[in-house]
Amino acid sequence: MNEGLTLALAGVAGLLLGAVFFGGLWWTVRQGVGSKRPALLFFGSLLLRTAVVIAGFYFVGDGQWQRLLACLFGFVIARIIVTRLAGPPRDDVTAPSKEAGHAP
Repeated sequence: MNEGLTLALAGVAGLLLGAVFFGGLWWTVRQGVGSKRPALLFFGSLLLRTAVVIAGFYFVGDGQWQRLLACLFGFVIARIIVTRLAGPPRDDVTAPSKEAGHAP
């Protein structure tokens, strides 16, 4: 296969891996706020997301640093995209109330 096409496919794979990782992180944070066992949810999500990404990088890279670099580039681009799509934090969940910020 053409080397340029191979690197482009590795970049696309990195985009998909990044979308899974950072999209999963976004979902975990949103679900963890109201969870009864947030530590278990966060730890399980971390293990699953990390295992998927490491396995993906292993198979995409196939022992070639150029493919790994292209995959990493796609992964970082996916982080930027997911961060922008997720938007700013919601005021009702993450920001402390104004009354709680001062002493009585």
